[in-house]
Amino acid sequence: MPFGLTNAPAIFMDLMNRVFRPYLDRSVVVFIDDILVYTSSYIEHENHLRDVLQTLREQRLYAKLNKCEFWIKGGNFLGARYPAEGTLMDPRKVKVVLKWERPTSMIEIRSFLELAGYY
Repeated sequence: MPFGLTNAPAIFMDLMNRVFRPYLDRSVVVFIDDILVYTSSYIEHENHLRDVLQTLREQRLYAKLNKCEFWIKGGNFLGARYPAEGTLMDPRKVKVVLKWERPTSMIEIRSFLELAGYY
């Protein structure tokens, strides 16, 4: 991706969505350059992980091994916690909403509603 491209994140996100379209909302979540592979069993996970890595290879996209985490039973991704039991909100994000100062302007109200609406 060339440096200085104004909408580079949107273009890259579009690329990732097209590349992983067959897997999205089935076993993969993609946000810009973060890829989450989720499954309910070890065998399933192995197969989906192989598919994702093979897709990256075929598209000549690369992952830095030192930034990858494999075989994690739960974790944080995009502000939510994913323990083995299901999806939970990240307690740090919940604290931010609970401790939010009372909004005093339209901009502050919109900002709070966007954050609260996301969660």
